[in-house]
Amino acid sequence: MNEVLLAMVAGFIVGLLFSFLKLPIPAPPVLSGVMGIVGVYLGGVAYSWILTRFFS
Repeated sequence: MNEVLLAMVAGFIVGLLFSFLKLPIPAPPVLSGVMGIVGVYLGGVAYSWILTRFFS
């Protein structure tokens, strides 16, 4: 959980910095893009879980 909190704080600081410098934010500009990234991550986790659960 600590790792997730640190990542959130780092992302927040990067977002503030990019906005201050008037640069485009280095993330998808819409929620659907962010959810796509989350989906890719969850797919990878599910694949690892399936392999260990059923094929080990």
